[in-house]
Amino acid sequence: MPNETANEKSILKAIHSGTYRNHFLVYNRKSTDEPNNQKNSIQYQKSENMRFALRYHLPIATVTLKGFSLDGVISEKHSGFKEDSALHFGKDGMVQYRIERPKFYRLVQFLNKGYFKGVIVLCWDRASRNKGDNTVIEKLMKQGVDFRFTLASYDKTSSGALHKDIDGMFAEHHSRVTSEKVSLATEHQRSKGICTYKAPVGYLNQGSMEHKPFDPVRAPMVKQLFERYTTGLYSLSDLARWANFQGMTMPAVRRRRTDEEILAEEEDEETLKIEPVERPFTYNNIHKILNNPFYTGRILGVDGEYIKSASHVALVSDELFNKVQGMLGNKKVSLHYTQKLPHLYRGILRCGVCNRSYTPYTKKAILYFGSRCTKECSNKQRNINLSYLEKSIGELLQHLSFTDDELLRLDARTDTDIVLLDYKRKTEIDLLERQKGKIREDLTYLHSNRLVLLRSGVYTPESYLSEESRLNSELSALQTKEYASDVSMQRVVNDLRLLSELVKSLYFYYQNANSEEREDYVRKLFSELSLSENTLKIKCKNGLQVLESRFYAVCDPTGNRTPITALRRPCPNR
Repeated sequence: MPNETANEKSILKAIHSGTYRNHFLVYNRKSTDEPNNQKNSIQYQKSENMRFALRYHLPIATVTLKGFSLDGVISEKHSGFKEDSALHFGKDGMVQYRIERPKFYRLVQFLNKGYFKGVIVLCWDRASRNKGDNTVIEKLMKQGVDFRFTLASYDKTSSGALHKDIDGMFAEHHSRVTSEKVSLATEHQRSKGICTYKAPVGYLNQGSMEHKPFDPVRAPMVKQLFERYTTGLYSLSDLARWANFQGMTMPAVRRRRTDEEILAEEEDEETLKIEPVERPFTYNNIHKILNNPFYTGRILGVDGEYIKSASHVALVSDELFNKVQGMLGNKKVSLHYTQKLPHLYRGILRCGVCNRSYTPYTKKAILYFGSRCTKECSNKQRNINLSYLEKSIGELLQHLSFTDDELLRLDARTDTDIVLLDYKRKTEIDLLERQKGKIREDLTYLHSNRLVLLRSGVYTPESYLSEESRLNSELSALQTKEYASDVSMQRVVNDLRLLSELVKSLYFYYQNANSEEREDYVRKLFSELSLSENTLKIKCKNGLQVLESRFYAVCDPTGNRTPITALRRPCPNR
């Protein structure tokens, strides 16, 4: 640690050398969800644990480290029920999770390395109230770390282990019940319209949820903020300056504690006491006030909707509040979105993992593309420049056309493929002929027995015409299908070779074109571009997809065709 004093360094050196290997530490924890439980106060735990150490002649390591212990006594104010649910998986089957209590975390590190013999704790629920920390303690006990509990004794037998498991289970159950009771009580109070949270500026928080009175100083000023904004003469920044000029301040609050203050001992709390401070109004304060329905006499209900409050009365009318909301809504206009800059490739490039769009922007006269991917997105390539994108597209375009080797292999397979496909075509034509013959028979029967079918009521005149029209349509569709299947196989192969040559020629045009012309080529040829890590993928439009099916039989409907062509290449740093 960079801020360690010379004395602390010498103590750490003594710890690492094994000086306190036969000594104990004392761990006391005051739960943040039990502020009124004097039995579990830090002072009570200290006295009981020290008496236990004297009674059983357990040596206490007189170790004083700033932010950790004072004469071998560790005191911590933190909930033992809260735990980090995130897991981190390493190599060799290692699973890691975060311990939320900083002093307990450092304690188990020392115990795991064998620097101390053990630790004295009042009872199991002072050490842990969650399964994750329970597992850490049990593993340390299996390693031989001596955990002593002042109010309980666990034999090294199956009965003792059962006793310990039951205490751990009840400690965790107690925290769950406490959390559940608080949640249910909060929901019940909110369902009745009682404010269970801190009232905003303009109201007083006097420790009672049932009554939130007006702040006699700030309430009139808050109302004037609403009234002045409706005149249209004040912006939010103007209102903040006006409020500060009138001497109006936000209610006094304490600043956040530093890490040093969080780890401070109970004896130092008086010297580190944080006094509440009143702060001036800012733009954000005004914005929150004008958007808060609390001022209309409503609170946030159980379902996330605002309901009528039983704890406070309205400061402004619904009419005034709605007028302010309308004016705020009209000002939510951004020229960035209504008049988009004419950057290249806007809207065509997306992240290959989360499908977020890459937005073009300029920096130092260079066009970049950046993506605000989701937190879960594994794509680390969030920014690329125009030159990298165009070079990658050019190389992918070059790969679309057949190489000389591929053309030779295509010619070698053409004759065999044509024979096979010609056999398939004749089979399909025979099937089409049978289907056409059946439809012609149905039409002949329909025409020959028209009067009989109409008189017997099998068909009405309308249904007869409808059936005749349906059969003619099916016959016409089969004739079209037969004509399409009668195309020369050799002609298809020649057309494919010609398309490949055209794409190859297009690549040379692309190389000599400017950026605007290149974008025009890309939008006409490809329907999608996606980037993932250092892999750029393009999805061809229908006319070019046939070039991606390299060695399948030409026009074979059973061939697998992948619509995405990818090129993997290193991406330069910005």
